[in-house]
Amino acid sequence: MSSQLKGSNGFTTPAGHTFLPGPEARPQTRPVAIGPELMVGGGPVILMAGPCSVESYEQTRATAEAVHRAGGRVLRGGAFKPRTSPYSFQGLGLEGLKILQAVADEFGLLVVTEALGVEQLALVVEYADVIQIGSRNMQHYPLLWAAGETEKPVLLKRGFMSTIEEWLMAAEHVASRGNERIILCERGIRSFDTATRNTLDSTAIALVKQISPFPVIADPSHATGRANLVIPAARAAVAAGADGLLVECHPDPGAALSDGEQALPLEWLPQLVNEAGRVAAALGRTLS
Repeated sequence: MSSQLKGSNGFTTPAGHTFLPGPEARPQTRPVAIGPELMVGGGPVILMAGPCSVESYEQTRATAEAVHRAGGRVLRGGAFKPRTSPYSFQGLGLEGLKILQAVADEFGLLVVTEALGVEQLALVVEYADVIQIGSRNMQHYPLLWAAGETEKPVLLKRGFMSTIEEWLMAAEHVASRGNERIILCERGIRSFDTATRNTLDSTAIALVKQISPFPVIADPSHATGRANLVIPAARAAVAAGADGLLVECHPDPGAALSDGEQALPLEWLPQLVNEAGRVAAALGRTLS
C-alpha cells in the first residue's frame, strides 16, 4: 500500500474512495452530517469540547454550559475510559452516557463519546450522536467493522504510532461495511521528544485534506498534553485545514480524575474560540 500512496496515479479502494497523492490532488471533502443541521467538513470549523471523563452530573453540566456559551456545537466526554493503568479511573459507563445525553439535550448540543469495544457499541449508538474510536483502537478491526454496520457517524482517531496510510486504511475498514460517515482525527503522534505528550502532525492534516474525501479534525489536547499549548496547537490545526477541533476542558482541571494537565479551564474557552476563529476567518471560514 505504501507504493500506492506514493505513486503518481494514486489508487481507488473497493469502497470507491480515491486517494490521490501529489500537488495536483485536491479531492472534494465530503461533509458528514452529525445532526439535523450540523455538518463537519462543510465550511465552518466545528468546536467539540468537554471533559476527558464524565465524573458527575454537576461537572458535566457546568462544562456543557460553558461549551454552549462559547459557541461550541458538540459535547465530548468519556464514559468508558481506556487508561494505561488498570487502577486509574475507568469511567462511569452507562451512567456517564446518560449524564452526557441529559446535559447535551439541555443546552442543544450533540454528543461524541468513545466505544472501547464491540460490547459497548450498542450503548454508545443509543446515547451518542457520534461514535469515537480512540487512538489505541484504530486497528481494532472487529470494532471498526461493527461501527461500519451502524448508521452513526464515526470519529476515527489516528493511532499514536500509525502512519497516514494505516489511518486511511482503518477508515476503509469502516467504509467497507457500508458506513461512509467517517471523520478523521489527528491527535498527535509519539516521537523521541518528551517535552510534550505527543507531537501534533499538522502536515498530516494538510496532506489528508488533499488526498482523502473524509473530513479531518484535530485534537490539540492529546497532541500536546499541556493546557498552555492547546490554544497554539488549535491555531496551527485550523491553519493546516482542520474541519474541527476536539478539545478537553474541565471546571477544575487540578481535580480532574483523568488528563487534568491538558484540560483547559472553562474560562479559557472564549480565548480558544477567539484565536482559532481569527485563523479560520483569515482562510474564509468560521468557527462554531
